[in-house]
Formats: sequence, C-alpha cells, structure tokens
Amino acid sequence: MATAKQAKTGFLTIILRIALIVALAVGIAAFFFGEAIAGYSQTGTSYAAKSACSCRHIAGRELGSCDDDLMPGMGVIWLSEDEGAQSVTATVPLITSTTATFSEGPGCVLEPWDG
Repeated sequence: MATAKQAKTGFLTIILRIALIVALAVGIAAFFFGEAIAGYSQTGTSYAAKSACSCRHIAGRELGSCDDDLMPGMGVIWLSEDEGAQSVTATVPLITSTTATFSEGPGCVLEPWDG
C-alpha cells in the first residue's frame, strides 16, 4: 500500500509543479507583453464591434453570420448584442471590450475608449 500512496502523491506533485510553471509563464508574459496585448486587444475589439454593428444593423444580417466577416485570428473576440440600444459589443475576455452603437445618419459609431 505504501507504494500506491507514493505514486499518487508523486502524481499530484507533478500536476502542482506543472500548474506553477504555467502560472509563472503567464505572469512573465503578462509583465513583458501586457501593454502590447492590451493595445492589440483594444484595436481588435474596436474593429470587430464596428464591423459587426454595421453587419447587424445596416446590412440586417444575424449576429452569428457577422463572425464570418472578421479577419482570421480574431477567434478570441466574442460578440454580443443589445437589441434595445442597437449596439454590438466585442470582448476579449478578461482584457477589454468595445461597443459600437447604431444611430440614423452616422451609422455605427464606437464609444470612446477609456484610456
């Protein structure tokens, strides 16, 4: 029985070490590349929100089909719609989000950025 217990403890130790290494790698990447990631995320969500808002409220297509209009590599961006406000929000989870709102005349306009 002691052998089985050692094997189980060894397995948990390996899992914890891998989790620690992954967390450390993510922390280092965020420290060195955080500003670039935030900038690219802001730009990507702005493009996606404006594009999806135009697709949805000007072209009259379903929001699900507007995903096809995004550039390759933008799969991390999630789109959501507020039908009452006639707006589309593009989000990179845990990093940033941008909203574009439709109004007669100017069409789809981005909300101002916070930074």
